[in-house]
Amino acid sequence: MIKKPVTDEKALTPTEPAPVSAISPTGAAAPTETVAPVKTVITAQSAAPAGTVTEAPVEPVSAAGADTAATLEPISDAADGRKRIVIEGVSPEIDGGRFPIKRTVGDVVMVEADIFTDGHDALSCVLQYRRTGDAPWRESAMRALVNDRWQGEFQVLELGSYEYCVTAWVDPFKSWRHDLSRWILPEDIALALRIGEQLVKRASQRAAGEDAKWLARRAEALVSEQALDYRRQLGLDDELARLMDRYADRRLALNYSKLLQVSVDDERARFSTWYEMFPRSCSAAPGKHGTFKDCEAWLPRLAALGFDVLYFPPIHPIGRVNRKGKNNTLTPGPDDVGSPWAIGASEGGHKDILPALGTLRDFRQLVQKAKEHGIEIALDIALQCAPDHPYVKQHPDWFRWRPDGTVQYAENPPKKYQDIYPFNFETGDWQALWDEIKSIFEFWIEQGVRIFRVDNPHTKPFAMWEWLIADIKKTTPNAIFLAEAFTRPKVMHRLAKLGYTQSYTYYAWRNTKWELTEYLNELTQGPGREYFRPNFWPNTPDILTDYLQFGGRPAFMSRLVLAATMTANYGIYGPAYEMMEHIAIKHGSEEYLDSEKYQLRYRAFKELDGPNSLRDFIALLNRIRKRNPALQADRGLRFHEIGNDQLICYSKATDNLTNVILVVVNLDPNYTQSGWTNLNLDALGIDPQQPYQVSDLLTGANYVWNGAHNYVELNPHRMPAHVLRLQRHPHTERDFDTF
Repeated sequence: MIKKPVTDEKALTPTEPAPVSAISPTGAAAPTETVAPVKTVITAQSAAPAGTVTEAPVEPVSAAGADTAATLEPISDAADGRKRIVIEGVSPEIDGGRFPIKRTVGDVVMVEADIFTDGHDALSCVLQYRRTGDAPWRESAMRALVNDRWQGEFQVLELGSYEYCVTAWVDPFKSWRHDLSRWILPEDIALALRIGEQLVKRASQRAAGEDAKWLARRAEALVSEQALDYRRQLGLDDELARLMDRYADRRLALNYSKLLQVSVDDERARFSTWYEMFPRSCSAAPGKHGTFKDCEAWLPRLAALGFDVLYFPPIHPIGRVNRKGKNNTLTPGPDDVGSPWAIGASEGGHKDILPALGTLRDFRQLVQKAKEHGIEIALDIALQCAPDHPYVKQHPDWFRWRPDGTVQYAENPPKKYQDIYPFNFETGDWQALWDEIKSIFEFWIEQGVRIFRVDNPHTKPFAMWEWLIADIKKTTPNAIFLAEAFTRPKVMHRLAKLGYTQSYTYYAWRNTKWELTEYLNELTQGPGREYFRPNFWPNTPDILTDYLQFGGRPAFMSRLVLAATMTANYGIYGPAYEMMEHIAIKHGSEEYLDSEKYQLRYRAFKELDGPNSLRDFIALLNRIRKRNPALQADRGLRFHEIGNDQLICYSKATDNLTNVILVVVNLDPNYTQSGWTNLNLDALGIDPQQPYQVSDLLTGANYVWNGAHNYVELNPHRMPAHVLRLQRHPHTERDFDTF
């Protein structure tokens, strides 16, 4: 069901969370089901001792709207002035809870919040979480940091959606226990014990079973005739504190005003290695059109290179009307194959296969064969049509018509794409158009595809993507969507918030030390780190940068190292990168000469595996990535000073610092560069008083370093980078391969 987007941000009445999708192609408003307000239910499991996880008794009840955050029951002083807690500054929280944060299966979600009250009373705080829906609430205790900042965590173990909320209350027992430890005079201690007896007695009434009996006995003991010091120690006993925490009085507990969401994806969303190739160029003989059967012969090679995603440009019938010839000419010859992005012809459209590639059965077999090699097939979904696509006749109102009676083809002045018709998303038949587009993804999911690279998603409605991706992930939670959106930052980030799993980036045009440092800090340390997963590509069929055109082999090697080690997701337009193809169609252009977008490009295995190829270097880098968990996530990236602007130095480490990788890259493809590092040893887990071993995973060389300052020299014509694994605290010669 489609719901009209909600445009105001006012608080809503408590309801169960609405679907993430704001709208669907029916155009009807979806009903919301009102549920009971939040109530505190005291049970035998109403609280958890610090550091434990239990079923949560207080069930946050949400309210959701199409464009507002899901909220809990609004709680204010007017509602109950006895609720004195303030909860604010919750992190992570995206746009006030409007969008979910993103994690992958097995991740630990760390949550922080500013939580305080008036006066000096002690607080208790818990983090509540569950699978979205009717799963039971669980909770873990939060711990105090500094300046009223609290922290807690929970682990996401399944694909799909989780929700979480912070709950806190004034804790009289904790305040009492703190005061009891400070009283000195006997009369003060005696009075405090009488107060404690009342608190413990009430807790025994909330408890059950043996716990209730134990607490009742302890309450009596606090005011017994035994020695005062002994009774004081009973009040300060850790077991008493544990049970009082478990059976805390939560009648005045406060839930944070929003129910926050986590979108949990498959591991490939966090860590993947992409290889793009045109299946029509995979034939075993020059001049012959490749097939899916031919592609099967590539699978062992790609697996050996370390790639786990094989991405195909569109595999559909290619239009004949206004077909482009070699090098994007408007005068194709009879044998020109056209651009795969000009989708649709008499043979069919987006749910059909170009006959020259094979059959649907052949494609399904290729998908299965790829999985046997640990590779997923990714498909390019380009929402546009050739002039002879069946949609043009079947649904003429899905396109824009000009006054001369012709359909508006794609333009980006001064460029013209006469072989492509864009959809008109303002058509009155937009619901049917949306449904048809979603059915394209569903069709290929039925064929075994789980990864989609979407062409120019920023030129299609945001609302459609939010609805479509959410609906797809209800039934296919391991689906991955890569946004090919080279556009303005806010637009790219919006697509990520709406559900795109990964995104292309500006990496190809970030060349200097300052550019790379600023950009990577933005991606990995800024607010986007919670939802925007970068996928670095040094080249694509559309992008051959000046750096690669004129930098030679060192440029291809250094850009590969940067892409493979700065981000956990990266890819290459494969055969062209392996062979270091660098000739542009003309000066000042980023288009390849004899671009594979418009013609077949035969490449023999003997050339791809020959001495003029980067095959071995690519395979080595991908092995390093798979053997070092530090390189399989983006959050552990840190930059380090090095005294040369042509050298960039950064590290990646696991949270527990058991795997630490330090990378130094020469950004100058022409000349040897050297400099002294100034490492942040704390970030590396290195004792400044101890030597440490540094192993270069690219060359096999080993070094012994001391402290933060160490000399580095890189000749780009030999090896333009160090990828160093750090081993802490070697003490004898037995700890080193070389001493």
